[in-house]
Amino acid sequence: MTKNAADLYGSAPDKSKSVLLLIDVINDFDFEEAESLLEFAEPMAERIAELCERARSVKLPVVYVNDNFGRWRSDFKAQIKHCLETTSRGRRIVELLHPKETDYFVLKPKHSGFFSTTLDTLLEYLGAEAIILTGIAANICVLFTANDAYMRDLKIIVPADCVAANTKALNDYAIRQMESVLKADIVLSTEMSADVLAQLALTGTR
Repeated sequence: MTKNAADLYGSAPDKSKSVLLLIDVINDFDFEEAESLLEFAEPMAERIAELCERARSVKLPVVYVNDNFGRWRSDFKAQIKHCLETTSRGRRIVELLHPKETDYFVLKPKHSGFFSTTLDTLLEYLGAEAIILTGIAANICVLFTANDAYMRDLKIIVPADCVAANTKALNDYAIRQMESVLKADIVLSTEMSADVLAQLALTGTR
């Protein structure tokens, strides 16, 4: 393999044993029950924003894995622009979690971040063995992504205060499923200090 191929032709220069995944956070919340989810998603977004800052400070890659909203010609930058419009109910969340130039993104057509996407390839080139899983909804897209990560023998870490669902009961159920069935390491974002994230980037373990 050539040097350029090893770093995804210059497009994935980072190497890290762990990555931080943000599931469906670039979102206009234009769907039924959005208000219920927003109640939990807005405080979640504040905690994810702090976690992203710490991850970037130690060069642990931040990867946005986002629904393409059924539009096969979707453009991630166009989605961000749309979600930042004044009429978007998700505007506050997108303002908090606006991607940086150093971040990565993957568009997904269905629930799982792995189904028919480039996520597998990206994680391979980054050398990732563990994922830190955040975003919405905990009981749907986050859970489906965790399931597919488990089947790929990836270590799963879930900061419980960085995922959200329409209700606390649904969120708690999803977290229990990820912990008991998918062997996820359930933590709080406050436990994920810069030092811990640096260790995860180097070794894939806390």
